[in-house]
Amino acid sequence: MPGSRPAPAPVAVVTDSSAAATWPAGLPVVVVPLRVLAGGVVADDAAGPLPAPIAAELARGERLNTARPAPERFAAAYAAAAAAGAPAVVSVHLSAELSGTLGSARLAAARAPIPVHVVDSATIGAGLGLVVAAAARAAAAGQPAGQVVQGAADRAARLGSFIALDSHEQLRAGGRLSGGTGRGTTVAMLRSRPLLTISGGRVVILERVRTLAAVHDRLVQLASVHAAGRRSELAVQHIADPSGAEAVSRALAAAIPAAGPITVTEAGAAILAHTGPGLLAVVVAPED
Repeated sequence: MPGSRPAPAPVAVVTDSSAAATWPAGLPVVVVPLRVLAGGVVADDAAGPLPAPIAAELARGERLNTARPAPERFAAAYAAAAAAGAPAVVSVHLSAELSGTLGSARLAAARAPIPVHVVDSATIGAGLGLVVAAAARAAAAGQPAGQVVQGAADRAARLGSFIALDSHEQLRAGGRLSGGTGRGTTVAMLRSRPLLTISGGRVVILERVRTLAAVHDRLVQLASVHAAGRRSELAVQHIADPSGAEAVSRALAAAIPAAGPITVTEAGAAILAHTGPGLLAVVVAPED
């Protein structure tokens, strides 16, 4: 209509690249990449194959490591949101117990031209992706920043994350594993696969499983118990195991009839650096 005002721009949602993209493509989410390092080479974290220079360093025996984004990367994202007309930013990130990324975001938020609400999701990977999805949906619906933050917090509080690895040694070496086996480690434990969860923003060992078939079964069982018959949003995440992820996805659909669509994603290099290539995870987010 003549003289009508355009709809105000929605709250902007920002996250980091440790999040699996479990939100629909139509939801605008700005992703600030973590950095991956090997030898003297630094590259942005991203899904898909490792950057060729990083892969070359690994082939020479260098170790893959990660670093938080510089505050300037977040500052640029927040400034761009302001320039696009966003009234505020909700910036949702991986657990502060696992990375200094939240600190970089907070430093940038203090200097941003619009209000920036920094949210600790207390999780990582596909779990973070589901928290970001909740925030992005609330923002797209025109909700104010406070409600977008609350939507993210509510989703984070209901998450159940269950993770299987070939070995927990990379997590332990990087200081990102709480509890678990110590001097009492037995040969049987070394030959089994750890099943982990995320509690209080930290990764902790739940139990150990001997076979790959048992890994699949337990991931589905743990997810089913957490869903408790409620309609739930689910995501399956893997590293270099698309067939295993699809098998678990099919089993979840059969075991949790009330589940909605199940998203299957592959983790990027930042998660690979701390878990190794044998990751298979299920995240469950029951609805109210």
